Amino acid sequence: MARTDVLLVSIGGTAGLRAADGALAGALRRAGASVAVARVASTREVRTFALTDLAWALPARAAARAAIRDAAPRAIVYSSSTAALLWPERGAIRFDAPAAGNRPGRHGIWQRPVEARRFAEATLLLPWSEGALAEAPSPRAAALVVPVPVAASGPAADARDLAAITYGANPHKKGTDRVLAVWRAARQPGETLVVAGLAGDDEDGIRFAGMLAPAEYRALLRRARAFVTAPRREDFGIAQLEALADGAQLVTTAAPGPYAALPLARALDPRLVGDDLAAAIRIALDDPAAGYAGRAAAAVAPWTPAAVDALVAERLLPALLDGSLSS
Repeated sequence: MARTDVLLVSIGGTAGLRAADGALAGALRRAGASVAVARVASTREVRTFALTDLAWALPARAAARAAIRDAAPRAIVYSSSTAALLWPERGAIRFDAPAAGNRPGRHGIWQRPVEARRFAEATLLLPWSEGALAEAPSPRAAALVVPVPVAASGPAADARDLAAITYGANPHKKGTDRVLAVWRAARQPGETLVVAGLAGDDEDGIRFAGMLAPAEYRALLRRARAFVTAPRREDFGIAQLEALADGAQLVTTAAPGPYAALPLARALDPRLVGDDLAAAIRIALDDPAAGYAGRAAAAVAPWTPAAVDALVAERLLPALLDGSLSS
């Protein structure tokens, strides 16, 4: 039986994680690798993060065992760190944020020490960002930052007829309540905020769009003048990078976490980043910086599919299969 080059053990707990794992599998295949994907079925909701991670880690171990038996992989990539907590065999670990960063106190009472051992034992660490690596415990294995690809979804709209948009899935973490409260105070007559990813009762100036197909959501981004967010913590922030790729101004609080788009937002227009979200919204709508969309597109160039494909082919695949990590 021919051996599979790479087994990807995928915990797709969110649409973003599922899309990220699909993108990585695609990049590996375009680089010439054979790839098997062991997908972990969704688990029941439980009350604490400690139990939630266990509820994902147990089926991840079972899925990995079965796939290892069937595919005989040359290399294994666990995505994310939760998938590696109870691994049956060591491998590489891909993560947007470690439990060391996003599972403080009792939330990570068992995950953090197990994760620390796994990060030291791994064949390779594959953080989504430098910020995620900075939060990872030491000592740790060699690391290669492999971002999730992000690109413009289509041509810009002839006119940006939507004042603002926010992404409301996981509303507590994303600070949707804070965005709505500030928007109600800051908006002018005729301005509407579209809340994607969350159902709710529309009101004057706020429209809840619910869950949308990716193409529909990205079409809204191309029409929006601003993307507004106030996360309590940001593990990566792919929605913010997509907003920048589609030319929307990023209005955000300076949230803790690896938050990959935060330094880009500060460089593009520092007036739009900070605690005074109401003032930042008015600046974005009343006094936008010249050439923002074009500069934003240039800022996300390292995340384009072509750039990520080159990184996967030239550095990641050799590191996985041969243990060679070029500088």
